[in-house]
Amino acid sequence: MKIIISRKGFDSSNGWCPSPILPDGTLLSLPIPSKKDSVKYTDLYHDGKSLFEIIKEINPKTRIKEHWNCHLDPDIRDYGIVEDWVPLFGQEGSSQKHLENQRIGKGDLFLFFGWFRQTERVGGKLRFVKTEKEKHILWGYFQVNAVFGSYSKLPPQFHYHPHATFERYSRKNNCIYSATERLSICNAHRGYGTFKYHPSLVLTKDGLSRSKWQLPEFFKDVQISYHSSKSFKEEGYFDSAKIGQEFVVSEEGRVTDWALSKITIGKS
Repeated sequence: MKIIISRKGFDSSNGWCPSPILPDGTLLSLPIPSKKDSVKYTDLYHDGKSLFEIIKEINPKTRIKEHWNCHLDPDIRDYGIVEDWVPLFGQEGSSQKHLENQRIGKGDLFLFFGWFRQTERVGGKLRFVKTEKEKHILWGYFQVNAVFGSYSKLPPQFHYHPHATFERYSRKNNCIYSATERLSICNAHRGYGTFKYHPSLVLTKDGLSRSKWQLPEFFKDVQISYHSSKSFKEEGYFDSAKIGQEFVVSEEGRVTDWALSKITIGKS
């Protein structure tokens, strides 16, 4: 089993602010803006508020407008906008080519991370806690059941997904991944899901900028795509790549155990 540490959600170029850690601990990864897609921020609701309302509350000066569309992918939180919803994940272009080159397929496990900051409610509205710093945090997971690179082989119930559009499937290197029903390394968990905040899910090393991570020592014994041994700094942190979405970790039992521990903590 390969583990893919996958960057998803708002970033400094797409969304322009962190996703919120809600007061109840929900890690609400916000999908990036996309003119190619049809789902709007006003279509998606969490706890009675649209994602557009949440964005406006945490970032009153946001560039995002009420009519804007977003790229709901990975789609692992059922927002109730389609019948017969299934959890799916799509990738295209150079990022998909990288996954293909790394031979990512059935049984491999994505751990999604993103840019987050703690929020609080003041006067009924969300706002970022001024004293809390921005961090990279693991927010969800997805174990691959199958990979669909051809529209003709795509099950009809998958056609709602943004990577199932003609525009994307007419290009090279566009794929949709389906999830396993249960996690193969722990049948007690579904094959996909989102997390609630726990300090153990934080990748950022305490006191450092968000891309400087605290990883277990044994990560020095494995290969991580887009990185090298020089990514581990003498100051005691892992300098994660500023570009690239999919960081593939070579197969190793300790890495699999680490990933399972994060899922168990995040789902508890």
